Amino acid sequence: MLRVKLRHLEGWTEARRTAAAKYNELLKPTGVPIPVEAPYARHVYHIYAVRTTQREKWMSALQAKGIHTGIHYPTPVHLLPAFADLGHKPGSFPHSEKAANETLSLPMFPELTSAQVAEVAGAVAELTRASEPAR
Repeated sequence: MLRVKLRHLEGWTEARRTAAAKYNELLKPTGVPIPVEAPYARHVYHIYAVRTTQREKWMSALQAKGIHTGIHYPTPVHLLPAFADLGHKPGSFPHSEKAANETLSLPMFPELTSAQVAEVAGAVAELTRASEPAR
């Protein structure tokens, strides 16, 4: 069974990379922090995560539009029970704790269409405009 899936892996990866490129293009003007692909690496985008200080609000607003989101890795590694013996406490790694509290995964899967990416990106752009201070 595994070999049957493996032959599709490259195509699935390229489809996710195409969707991620479209997300990047559409979300860049919004100022939303988006994933960065290191020049020495090839991101497979099994998750497309953005960051917002209003994660719960965004999740609710996107859900109301039928857009499902997720929170992957909600607990920083240093606070996982498996690493409790290291003695780290909340506040030990404030940047990772902040990231864990702000990261929101947008829809990402190989069959995601350009129109679906545009719909999600448009909804995110709407949220960013709604959270801008009045001028």
